[in-house]
Amino acid sequence: MNNTKKQLPLPTQDDREIRDIYGELLLDLAEQDERIVVLNADLARSDSTLKFKEKFPERFIDVGVAEANMMGIAAGLANMGLIPIAHSFTPFATRRAYDQITISIAYAALPVKIMGTDPGVTAELNGGTHMSFEDAGIMRNLPNMVIVEPADAIQLKALFEQIIYCDQPVYTRLYRRRRDKFFTGDEKFEIGKIYTMKDGKDITIIASGLMVGQAIIATNMLEDEGISVRLLNMHTLKPVDEETIIKAAKETGKIVVAENHSILNGWGSAVCEVVAEHYPVPVVRIGVRDHFGEVGLTDFLLEKYKMTAKDIYSEAKKLLEK
Repeated sequence: MNNTKKQLPLPTQDDREIRDIYGELLLDLAEQDERIVVLNADLARSDSTLKFKEKFPERFIDVGVAEANMMGIAAGLANMGLIPIAHSFTPFATRRAYDQITISIAYAALPVKIMGTDPGVTAELNGGTHMSFEDAGIMRNLPNMVIVEPADAIQLKALFEQIIYCDQPVYTRLYRRRRDKFFTGDEKFEIGKIYTMKDGKDITIIASGLMVGQAIIATNMLEDEGISVRLLNMHTLKPVDEETIIKAAKETGKIVVAENHSILNGWGSAVCEVVAEHYPVPVVRIGVRDHFGEVGLTDFLLEKYKMTAKDIYSEAKKLLEK
């Protein structure tokens, strides 16, 4: 154990929602690159692509509530050398259009960018039909697909051009109404590389997206007790950064994974696969345990599904006591 407390700055709130910053990034890049085309499934106001439509009407396609068709159109545009970016809520951007994504995009290895908004419990009052806990899991099964989850607007800015100009199809879990601020702007993020938020030797916590905030709080709770925590931000689910996970397993011996997703075939599963194959250590997964979503605010749902900082802290303590 470590007797020196190393507190991380607590999460704060940005003055604007992530979707507004995303809309600006999209506009700025589109001004420089005429290949960028936006597709939307009747949600332009919700995901802040309405300004893009107003500025570049000839490069904006609203397909209506026809997500499968949207993916086919996006594939055709990519095949013509354009950069299509398709938008919808996570369940409609993935499971509703899965066959078209599989055959027209992933199988064809076309660099379509798919933006799924309101991932996991952040769908809130839209309830179970709009609350996807399996989106990243099913997309992870597809060869050629890259999966990215920026945790806040700062990380989104840093990864944005990497996402857009990736030569593979990319699925991005895009937070919409959140204002979370976890980073300072001085960090360097790279698709496919886990970012180390804090080094430590007693236990590793790996978190993505919304759960980065809960993991920071849990880390500080553990550090208060003299426990040295390594906190990793796994913003890329695929490709998996095996090297960093194996290093953490070897050097800390215990891992907790926190994700805003089902524990089946998501971040926790990916970490377990790497550890089981290369350096077996105990791993605990924090996430949704085989449930459909329901109506509720984010904080309520985090409590219900046992995904809070206290839950991460509690599971870490149990691991340390074994």
